[in-house]
Amino acid sequence: MGTFGHEEAPRLITAITPTVCALLSIDPPSLSERRPLSEVTQRSHEALAGHPVQRCLIFCPDAIGAWLPQKYPSMFAGVLAHAPLRVTLRSVIPPKTPVCWASVFTGTRPEVHGIRPVSPRPTFHGDTLFDALIRARKKTAIVAVTDSSIDRVFRGRDLDYFAERYDPEVTARVLALLEAGGHDIIVAYQQEYDDVMHQSTPESREAIRAVAHHVDAFRLIADAVARHWRSHNRAIMWLTDHGTHVDPATGRGTHGDDIPADMAVEHFFGFQLAVGE
Repeated sequence: MGTFGHEEAPRLITAITPTVCALLSIDPPSLSERRPLSEVTQRSHEALAGHPVQRCLIFCPDAIGAWLPQKYPSMFAGVLAHAPLRVTLRSVIPPKTPVCWASVFTGTRPEVHGIRPVSPRPTFHGDTLFDALIRARKKTAIVAVTDSSIDRVFRGRDLDYFAERYDPEVTARVLALLEAGGHDIIVAYQQEYDDVMHQSTPESREAIRAVAHHVDAFRLIADAVARHWRSHNRAIMWLTDHGTHVDPATGRGTHGDDIPADMAVEHFFGFQLAVGE
């Protein structure tokens, strides 16, 4: 389950924050590494005729390891239709949800940001992508399942938080925000696959159905992005945090080990040039 290709030192999910900042032409947060993903910035440059991204939708389904789109390519056709550039990165250790999302949105490793897999959800008070967006006067919304890591870790900032009951309500809220047109950046987090695979296995019928639900939600949101943000240069991303494997002790799905199934994650990026009214 999952490989890192032929790179000797796979790039980490910490590259996401400097990449998003480069796309928006804003300064990254203070803790962040500075090197963006060159293939992503190059694709944006080509698609947007050298102009920066004005609006960005970041869709974050939990626990979708790289082995899933590699093993079930037809299921991810709906993702590729809107975000055709795929980039495999390495998660961070331990590959646990709050630790990983903290690395994604600070651009730095766990030993620097200090978030650990504890309950209740920790809150990070240092510099993040969201703080960089606020400084750049980008109107930002986080839409997440109530009490999830993304809902809790980045609280306390001057942005709009929407805590929803579960994934369908997250999708509905994002669609409403897109229609309203008041935000430059929307982060949408969903967790059904992670929940279901913990209760069964990563490839149970119910778990694979949950993946399909995430893809369907992404397609709905991507269609709405194309419709409501058509007058803006825009980016849409499918980002995840870690993968999964079967715990031999319980026979159920789990994650947290330094193994390819948990550590290899695939991200998808798409760009569209503004269309005049």
